[in-house]
Parts: sequence; structure tokens; C-alpha cells
Amino acid sequence: MECTVHWAPSTGMGFVAETGSGHLLNMDGAPEGGGRDLAPRPMETLLAGAGGCTAYDVVLILKRGRHAVTGCQVKLQAERAATDPKVFTKIHMHFTVSGKGIPASAVERAIAMSHDK
Repeated sequence: MECTVHWAPSTGMGFVAETGSGHLLNMDGAPEGGGRDLAPRPMETLLAGAGGCTAYDVVLILKRGRHAVTGCQVKLQAERAATDPKVFTKIHMHFTVSGKGIPASAVERAIAMSHDK
């Protein structure tokens, strides 16, 4: 997997990522940091990616278990370090999975499998 990120100087603190699959992803900094609030912040993008990865895993695991999944939502809340580098120090994920007759134990197992990998 690969990705190339380019700074777009004309945007202030905007960046464009080109993924290995050829998709473009815009990111921008906060106005107080020189950005223009035109796109998600890089750390928001990282958090969204983590949510997308685990949601994908959970749905795929449940489908492979032949469960009738009709929806999956992950709400993420994160805390960051107060000083640079302001890394994530805690990420809480709350899953809402819907479907017909899916045992809670199957959902819990799918979430655990996603987080353990």
C-alpha cells in the first residue's frame, strides 16, 4: 500500500493525498494554523480512516459468518496529547450494528477480531 501527500502552497496549509488506488483526498489545516477550513484536518482523516477500517472489518466478518447485516455505524471520540506531537492518546469507538437475528456475541466477536489485528 502506498500514498503520496503533496502540499498545495496556494491553499495555505492544504494538502492533497493520492492513494495507491489513484484516489485523491484533500486535507486542510485549521485557520489558526494557516489553513482555510476547506477540507478535513489530517488528524480527522486519520481518525476517520481508523473508523472506516474497523467498520469494514466488522461488516466483512459478520457477512462471512452469514449474518444478515443491514447497517454498521462507528462513532469515534478521541483525545490527543496537549503538546507536540499531538498524537492520539485515546480513541473510543461506539458501534451500532443492525441486521436480522444477529447475536450480540457475534457482533462483539467481530469487533474484538478487528481490534486485535
